[in-house]
Amino acid sequence: MENSPGRDSMKFKLIMATVKADVTDGIVDAAKAAGATGATIIPAHGVGIHEAKTFFGLTLEAQTDVVMFLLEEHLVDEVMEAIQKAGRFEKPGTGIAFVLPVDRAAGLESQMESFKKRLTPRSNNHDTR
Repeated sequence: MENSPGRDSMKFKLIMATVKADVTDGIVDAAKAAGATGATIIPAHGVGIHEAKTFFGLTLEAQTDVVMFLLEEHLVDEVMEAIQKAGRFEKPGTGIAFVLPVDRAAGLESQMESFKKRLTPRSNNHDTR
């Protein structure tokens, strides 16, 4: 199997965020504005330090989503900051996010051009008149 040119020099990271479903769209939009090219969203249930609310003996749990962003490593800090802000992570029980290293990735061919454009140094537009 042949690798695409430049892929071997790229390093990827995975941001995983667990958030309440009502903020999922907001963190995805914020991440995309910060440079993410997409996200994978998995519905989930979580158990945390704070007890779930009960109503007549029934536990009421808000839907939780696991949102994953596969990113070229230079985008991680900016995207992570955008996720934290959009997800209101400073408030207890709103969500968490963490970064994992990615040793190998496949299936990114459709996104490689976008990655390469972002890695190309921007030319300086100095007026030399």
